[in-house]
Amino acid sequence: MSKLFGNLDIYSWFVYNPEHPLLFNSALFLGLFLVFYIIYVLTKSQKHELFRKIYIIVFSLFFYYKAGGNYYILLLVCAVVTHLLSKKMYEVEKPSSRKLLLTLIIVANLGMLSYYKYTNFLIDNINAIFHGDLSFRNIILPIGISFFVFEAISYAVDLYRRQMEPARSTLDFCFYISFFPKLVAGPIIRAKDFLPQMYKKLHLTREETSTAIFLILIGLIKKAVISDYISTNFVDRVFDSPLSYTAFENLMAVYGYTLQIYCDFSGYSDMAIGLALLMGFTIPPNFLTPYKSQSITEFWRRWHISLSSWLRDYLYISLGGNRKGKIRTYINLFLTMLIGGLWHGASWKFVMWGGLHGGILVVERFFKQFIKVPDNRFTRIICILLTFHFVAFCWIFFRAGSFELAGDVIMSIGNLTFAPHDWLVVLEGYKNVFILVAIGYVMHFLPEKFVNLVKAGFNSTPLVFKAGLAGLAFWLVYATMSSGPQPFIYFQF
Repeated sequence: MSKLFGNLDIYSWFVYNPEHPLLFNSALFLGLFLVFYIIYVLTKSQKHELFRKIYIIVFSLFFYYKAGGNYYILLLVCAVVTHLLSKKMYEVEKPSSRKLLLTLIIVANLGMLSYYKYTNFLIDNINAIFHGDLSFRNIILPIGISFFVFEAISYAVDLYRRQMEPARSTLDFCFYISFFPKLVAGPIIRAKDFLPQMYKKLHLTREETSTAIFLILIGLIKKAVISDYISTNFVDRVFDSPLSYTAFENLMAVYGYTLQIYCDFSGYSDMAIGLALLMGFTIPPNFLTPYKSQSITEFWRRWHISLSSWLRDYLYISLGGNRKGKIRTYINLFLTMLIGGLWHGASWKFVMWGGLHGGILVVERFFKQFIKVPDNRFTRIICILLTFHFVAFCWIFFRAGSFELAGDVIMSIGNLTFAPHDWLVVLEGYKNVFILVAIGYVMHFLPEKFVNLVKAGFNSTPLVFKAGLAGLAFWLVYATMSSGPQPFIYFQF
């Protein structure tokens, strides 16, 4: 059939290709979204509400299919079963029956997540412990499963706590779960925040449109210009073979990855929030310049906010939170971060990463009751630097392919000596990389007032000027692209 369309190969636009999944930062997505959006705007009146819901669900499932294959069936099963069981739970008055249904919903969703995400990990560890050769068919992790499973669980728990009413229909709940801007890498949106927006009249102001375009362009530059370029041209090379590079190059790779993962994930979130806003839906910010944090506690209020707040509300509080004494509070904090680390990936590296963050959160909470840090510019800078470098150190375990490679990076950096001439040679050799790294960090640490002024200036510019800036952004993406569009880091979670 593809021959039928000649050189255009239009057939490939609609068929999943694991080598080229559909990404926000691809030309194909831009074209598909423009066509989708024109029809969406033309059906914005209330009389087209049912059509619009079905239209968005179908497009979202198509987007999921193009991004991750036939697992859209799994997504639909998750949505339908969760909604029906949750609705039944909400209607039941008997506490034991409600608790049983909630347990069933959570176990079913976590069971599905565990099967796809942790089966191979479990088998590998059993083989390592018992020197066995137990094998299982290769299980491919469905894209975004961690995100839509967490949304399904939060919906059920909120209904159990009587913090919201059920979705009006299974169709509405499918709309919520499958909504494509946040489907494959978050942010994790609560149903109680999203569903009410579905029932409002679609209305988009000029300022909201400008804000949406601004977020999409900034997200695109963060991801496709800064993150992808420093990744493919420097960071990946060093982390793949740390001992082949100098101590200074290893240190710069850690700084580079610290910026890369922020630009990659916050860039995706910016684009997701912008796309949703263009469709009339408000999604809260998922990142608030996290490397400005003065403590790890503050860092987790600024980094991946939708996940950290989810872990707090549905895991930490469910474990007892801070209601059962100081020792139990410390244990709950540590366990929450440990499980959060395992959520990121089926590997002991992620457990280590989560454990390090959990451990320092416990230390901060313990000493906070005894030590009052003076609030002045000097101490703020020191706290920011210490927090930043702890986070960067933890990212080594997050990025490295194995504990051995992580150890190689750390050992190499430990051998760093003061050699300005050698450092300059490295900086000159990777000039374009380090220019982008510098630009990325400057963008991140810009004062909030200045950023707001830039946003206001963009909002007040004529449409022609906005189009010119959009064209410049796409040219930058093209000019810095060394290969095809790169997948987002958090797609693997």
